[in-house]
Amino acid sequence: MTPRVDAARNREQLIAVATRVFASADTEPSMRAIAREAEVGIATLYRHFPTKESLVEAVYQSQVVRLTTGARELLNQLPPPVALRRWMDLFGDWIATKNGMLDTLLAMVETDEIAHGQTRTELLTAITTILDAGCAVDDFRQDVTAEDIAASLIGIFTVAPKNQREILANRLLNLLMDGLRPPVR
Repeated sequence: MTPRVDAARNREQLIAVATRVFASADTEPSMRAIAREAEVGIATLYRHFPTKESLVEAVYQSQVVRLTTGARELLNQLPPPVALRRWMDLFGDWIATKNGMLDTLLAMVETDEIAHGQTRTELLTAITTILDAGCAVDDFRQDVTAEDIAASLIGIFTVAPKNQREILANRLLNLLMDGLRPPVR
């Protein structure tokens, strides 16, 4: 059965608010805090997401979809280097969202409630799509792999403290982009 339009809109609103709350939190926020921020009653939140795990999974999956579709959308609109750099910002947002749901997320990965391997494959495919497009027009080095980019991004966003993330991460991401250029001959 298809949910009513207003119910679907409420669900999407709850996911959007939870994403913002998780991204700005230092510790996992309560379901009550998320409902309050979304300006809905706790019963409405629990009607859509009966457990914290179901909410975390919905936020996590929406972010993965945002990254995978974002790669194609960016590449359709922008040259590969610009598309990749913008995609890196989306990746950083995804990493930031994990801050406020990390304990629950790790527990879910450990119990296989979230297929971490599948997510990894989807993200590497998104990166490969942009890299291949850039390599085809000689915008990127031929020896760089999606795994190289993913490892670099995780490193960058791990070392950039939350309060300095924008400045330090941007600098490091720009250095990474410089390193992706093919050598001048």
